[in-house]
Amino acid sequence: MTTQTPLLASLHPHRADTGTVRVEDVFDTDLADLWNAITDPARLARWLVTVTGDLRLGGEFHATFTSSWDGPGRIEVCEQGQRLLVTMTPGTDDETVIEAVLTAEGDKTRLVIEERGIPLRAIAGHGAGWQAHLEDLATHLANGECGTWSLRWTELTPAYEELVRQLR
Repeated sequence: MTTQTPLLASLHPHRADTGTVRVEDVFDTDLADLWNAITDPARLARWLVTVTGDLRLGGEFHATFTSSWDGPGRIEVCEQGQRLLVTMTPGTDDETVIEAVLTAEGDKTRLVIEERGIPLRAIAGHGAGWQAHLEDLATHLANGECGTWSLRWTELTPAYEELVRQLR
């Protein structure tokens, strides 16, 4: 893939120093399968993140993303098959919130992910990262092997940096 691929993420500054990345796509699978892919630890590890800890509502966990980010999180909302909201590095200056919302569209499912509270200096990288993650999710759902996340992130980053320049 090249950066000629349509960008899946939009970037939204909210204050002078933070913003939101919103990424969405429609996947060729039903809602139950997509929910399982984003909540089952064994499946998550194949395309996004290794998680350990208390994986219940209110529970705290440890996450190691394919992007190499590593740290704590807490499950704030878990509405079976519809919505998942987690706080990453809760209670710190680096705290962000990641929300995933699923919607059935016939025999397919739309997934919208927003990560809020991202420092603006890092927002382009997060946009590229979430797109690479969703591409890996599509590969996983098609029973394929995910590529090297960092290579795709490197390809996408210039396009997201250009989006940031356009926001100024």
